[in-house]
Amino acid sequence: MCGIVGFIGNQQAAPILLDGLSKLEYRGYDSAGLAVRSDDGKIEVVKAKGRLKVLAEKTNGGQSLLGNCGIGHTRWATHGEPSEANAHPHYSEDHTVVAVHNGIIENYQELKDKLLKKGYQFYSNTDTEVAVKLIDYYKKKYLGTPVDAINHAMVRIRGSYALAVMFQDYPGEIYVARKDSPMILGVENGESYLASDVPAILKYTRNVYYIGNMEIGCLKKGEITFYNLDGDEIQKELKEIKWDAEAAEKAGYEHFMMKEIHEQPKAVSDTLNSVIKEGRIDLSEVGITEEEINNIRRICMVACGSAYHVAVTAQYVFEDLAKVPVRVELASEFRYRKPLLEKDTLVIVISQSGETADSLAALREAKSRGIQTLAIVNVVGSSIAREADKVFYTLAGPEIAVATTKAYSTQLIACYVLAAAFGRARGEITEEYYEELIGELESLPDKISRVIEDKERIQWFASKQAASKDVFFIGRGIDYAISLEGSLKMKEISYIHSEAYAAGELKHGTISLIEDGILVIGVLTQQELYEKTVSNLVECKSRGAYLMGLTTYGNYNIEDTADFVTYIPKTDAHFTTSLAVIPLQLLGYYVSVAKGLDVDKPRNLAKSVTVE
Repeated sequence: MCGIVGFIGNQQAAPILLDGLSKLEYRGYDSAGLAVRSDDGKIEVVKAKGRLKVLAEKTNGGQSLLGNCGIGHTRWATHGEPSEANAHPHYSEDHTVVAVHNGIIENYQELKDKLLKKGYQFYSNTDTEVAVKLIDYYKKKYLGTPVDAINHAMVRIRGSYALAVMFQDYPGEIYVARKDSPMILGVENGESYLASDVPAILKYTRNVYYIGNMEIGCLKKGEITFYNLDGDEIQKELKEIKWDAEAAEKAGYEHFMMKEIHEQPKAVSDTLNSVIKEGRIDLSEVGITEEEINNIRRICMVACGSAYHVAVTAQYVFEDLAKVPVRVELASEFRYRKPLLEKDTLVIVISQSGETADSLAALREAKSRGIQTLAIVNVVGSSIAREADKVFYTLAGPEIAVATTKAYSTQLIACYVLAAAFGRARGEITEEYYEELIGELESLPDKISRVIEDKERIQWFASKQAASKDVFFIGRGIDYAISLEGSLKMKEISYIHSEAYAAGELKHGTISLIEDGILVIGVLTQQELYEKTVSNLVECKSRGAYLMGLTTYGNYNIEDTADFVTYIPKTDAHFTTSLAVIPLQLLGYYVSVAKGLDVDKPRNLAKSVTVE
């Protein structure tokens, strides 16, 4: 969950490293550091606790660190509290080996104990320092090359890592190694780059290599060589990133989250256009055929966080349109409960980054059992995309804010499209209804734009909720799935305790928490469940709750019950999540702004959870 960058070329490295880290600060922001090799060959390390700006000030924007080869890091603490000592880069006792690391080394204590017996001392509480000194130990023991030393260390290390290492006696080179943590390497105009995520280097190059698990790379100026665990050189294909560099900038918005909320109509449209051709759904690029669809007897959807909420919505849609049983699993629990998976099951893994550690582990668990897998991911070439049998790429572009908006919306679209295609292939929906669904899907971008245009009303309402301590979201059916995502948006960026409940469950204990002034948000987009949820809202109001209603145009009688109502355009009931989530995204955003919080970088959270 940390951010790493590296550069070697003809320019000064430090300013480029700081710029790259600024694009990765959403991955970690409790400390940061740089290591740059000066012209005299010495590796200089500068570290700072706090946000990246502290490091930038300490190095005069990188101008006080001279040299054209370096690595950098922005940290989200896993081992050891945020401090300058625990900040990366870490180094050997003689400063001849310096490294940055993303991931978690599970057996670090065992390795540390062995190194202590060998006479090593430790200045930090991190697992990364253990890895650095393990590499140093093997470098000195066998007097081999950096590849030899890193190979020996990789065999001993258990856990996940993306490592970037500089060696004092190998000037003009940066070495990298990877296992289950993201890393990309780029080349352009005689210079080389490395990063844990695309935005860090998108400004400088679109030509990248994806380093595989248990592989090593050596970066020189404009040249990258790859090795396997045996130290044998291997070949890699250079790939081109299609994202526009400007897509990773704020473009005049105060926060990335608001920019990304406004980008949802385009992201949804782009994703739809990738699979809807001449009024028909074409899944040829996904790689799934109608014959395969008809051989599937059940679906297991696996995801974390907001992607899990997408799966909860998708369960309703798939089961209703395709009449195929769907089970939704939290990826973090999937492996540990020893799931029963039959051969005619399709496991669908949903992840924005394609690097989510628990989701990747779930994918591998399914594949190890011979189960067919399909990934819904946003990042081309990511680990989940490479390892899944079939891939549905969402076209959200880079998403920087920690709280997902456009990636969530495009994941929904992918699930809608798959459900409609499954329903038609299995003969569960008529040709007429199939065409009607496609028409509704194609109308969603314009309808999302209309909901966003009403943001001033949400802003006014949100400004009055900044002092709230507890918020409850309730709904039934798909509206419950919407409530889950609305609640998460509220809590993760406003730090207000919020919970989502199936409205019918209120009387089974939860209603005891309702008292004067507590905000209860009722989601009422499913017409057949509308009156039942209104009744639940009335029960809350009779106990002093302050009510907000979220429903479709036409249900104006809700204003007799709710204190504030926001409306969305009508669409097919299966697709209402795409519209209803927008006011809830805006509500969370504006409450956070009203409280003066850092919307894009909420405390204790990182964008991509790449460690378990």
